[in-house]
Amino acid sequence: MPQTPRTPSNGHDPAGGAGQGPQAWPGRRLGLPEHGPRSVARLGRRVAAIAIDWALAYVVAFAFFGGEGIAITLVFVVVQIVFLVTLGGTIGHLILRMRVVRMAGGYLGVWRPIVRTVLVALVIPAVVFDLDQRGLHDRIAGTILVRV
Repeated sequence: MPQTPRTPSNGHDPAGGAGQGPQAWPGRRLGLPEHGPRSVARLGRRVAAIAIDWALAYVVAFAFFGGEGIAITLVFVVVQIVFLVTLGGTIGHLILRMRVVRMAGGYLGVWRPIVRTVLVALVIPAVVFDLDQRGLHDRIAGTILVRV
């Protein structure tokens, strides 16, 4: 009787398949490389990019709107959407050599950046992520943040 391959008892899937266990690197089960262009942007870069974006939003809001809390958030949201739609990445993403791309490939469109940005501004979806380091905001928008 032929034996079927099985996942080890520790839940680790050595092939990095579609199972829910650990994989060799984020994005492997999506067919993305471990390093270099098109690899999943890691947490450190993501945090640095959003810090850059929030800092720039604060500077603009302070310069033009007196630095009110809602003004900072609105500037952040508008700048995120404009840069994602036009350049495929925010200022922080572009400085750190990352881009937001559709999982299915092709043009990012307008609704994906809007949905993604609103969810990032709500914070919780951005800190809940899967094995591929895709935040809930990226999963809902059908996008992924990759290195360029």
